[in-house]
Amino acid sequence: MTSAVNIGAMYPGTFDPLTRGHEELIHRCARLFDHVLVAVAASPGKAPLFTLDERVDLAREVLKDTPEVSVTGYDGLSVEFAHTHDLPVIIRGLRAVSDFELEFQLAAMNRRLNDGVETVFLTPTEQFTFVSSTLVREIAEYGGDVSQFVHPRVEEALRRKFS
Repeated sequence: MTSAVNIGAMYPGTFDPLTRGHEELIHRCARLFDHVLVAVAASPGKAPLFTLDERVDLAREVLKDTPEVSVTGYDGLSVEFAHTHDLPVIIRGLRAVSDFELEFQLAAMNRRLNDGVETVFLTPTEQFTFVSSTLVREIAEYGGDVSQFVHPRVEEALRRKFS
């Protein structure tokens, strides 16, 4: 499929773990941009459940059938990573109005740091507005069924972490 614009985009996040909501947004981005780089942030301050390498490997496995998408890990400022990799667009997802304030601040700060990188906000489809990695981890920790919220490979990895 031909993209609407001839540029690449970065979709940064901790992806701890990657959810169906993330997947859906990534696939929609792949229709809009020639290339989407899913940039998995190290985020040591968040104390992720999965290591950076595990999160990158899971994302690669889940997204392997989408040729317009690649996955890499990174550390540091998203806007600098995007600039260094010639990605003029950062994609951010907005699930709820409560996400907007922080995301708006991040977009403004990124623009201040590098006005050559734009932030584009996308909203998930209704079925994914309530899905977050935090909730998925909590459900999995207590033995709940997360199969509708994550790829089977991610579900298996969560089960191993909490067994």
